[in-house]
Amino acid sequence: MFLPIGDSPNPHHRPLGTLVFIGINAAVFVLVTLPLMQQRPDFNDPLLMEYLRVMSGWIPVQDLLAQLSAYDLFLFEYGFRPAAPSLTALVTSLFLHGGFAHLAGNMLFLWIFGDNVEGRLGLLGYALLYFGGGIAATIFFSLFVPGSQIPMVGASGAISAVLGCYFIWFPANRIKVFVFLFPILMQTVEVPARIVLGFYLLVDNLIPFLLTSGEGSGVAYGAHIGGFLAGLGVAWLWERRRWFR
Repeated sequence: MFLPIGDSPNPHHRPLGTLVFIGINAAVFVLVTLPLMQQRPDFNDPLLMEYLRVMSGWIPVQDLLAQLSAYDLFLFEYGFRPAAPSLTALVTSLFLHGGFAHLAGNMLFLWIFGDNVEGRLGLLGYALLYFGGGIAATIFFSLFVPGSQIPMVGASGAISAVLGCYFIWFPANRIKVFVFLFPILMQTVEVPARIVLGFYLLVDNLIPFLLTSGEGSGVAYGAHIGGFLAGLGVAWLWERRRWFR
């Protein structure tokens, strides 16, 4: 396992936007996700029949009902489904996560890479990158699975846009990576930022995306790629914005 745990150098300003987005994602998880995960669904909810009709194509109805929670229906409504696109879900899906590990991994990456990018863009530009990159990532993913009814959720598309900007703007930075190859190797090493982010794009996402549809794997590799490409585009245009003056 190779896990980024920090970077250097860091900007001197307080990354307000990064802290706000981490706070929102954490609050949604604590106040919405966790309570709904513990509840059974309302069997009088008309959305339940639609959920069972759509999802029974992959999982038997009996199994669906046995493991169904109120959060599953919530994700079905507010996660983004390419086969039933919704403008509302394009935004709400960016703050919903499938579990604690999903949330923790995303927030770790946002904390590590977000402050530098926020320092370059400013608070407003950073917010626009988060939402715009997340939406672009979702749309990019949807192009490859237009008939999917599986709700896509998570901040990873938006965070991948942040990584794309970081790749362009901070090539000299060093990323602290925890290497865990038990029992052979357990230590922290510093790796150039572009090697870490290039590995993230190519090995963690592009190769799995090419080998699978991305839908059945449970990981939206296409969204990660789309977000990263959006970030690269934003950084490229930002550096050349004098052309438009």
